Amino acid sequence: MAQSRTAITLAITGASGAPYALRLLECLLAAGETVYLLLSDAARVVIPQETGWQLPEDATALADAVHERVGATPAQLQLYSPHDWFSPVASGSAAPRRMVICPCSMGTLAAIAHGMSDNLIERAADVIIKERGQLLLVPREMPFSEIHLDNMTRLARLGAMIMPAAPGFYHRPQTISDLVDQVVARMLDQLGVSHTLGPRWGDPA
Repeated sequence: MAQSRTAITLAITGASGAPYALRLLECLLAAGETVYLLLSDAARVVIPQETGWQLPEDATALADAVHERVGATPAQLQLYSPHDWFSPVASGSAAPRRMVICPCSMGTLAAIAHGMSDNLIERAADVIIKERGQLLLVPREMPFSEIHLDNMTRLARLGAMIMPAAPGFYHRPQTISDLVDQVVARMLDQLGVSHTLGPRWGDPA
């Protein structure tokens, strides 16, 4: 399958916040981006809990289900196992230069901050850092412990963008979807992906 250096790697871990990730995926594909999708084992447990979407266990059936849900072709959306070390995201010679981990668990954040690569998500993030690419981390935890804050500071100093899932309210959200879109819009802005997800500060009401 063809590889794209301009693709975006989207990793979903087991932290709460699956609706953010699925909405981001929809928006990236709608904008014409190619996405390399990584699901952690924990994410496959959390997604059904938060969205009601039951994910198949079989890898082929899972890929088919994801493509059907978001209306994407295999060329637009490529799904990799967290243990697929031969995927393009595992090597600096093939990995995209943009990656989002949404939501990002504290365990994943800690592993990345300390250079550990026990699964493909951690390895892909390590590649982005060493190749000086763009890494967005969307932690979803509260309160943050000093350990969490130290790890986030360490990664911020390395160039990662820390974007907690903390929606604003200046746009007067009426639904949960409005709150989700506000966070996703900020991620898309950082990635340089155009969107029309809602008003910006100062726009007419």
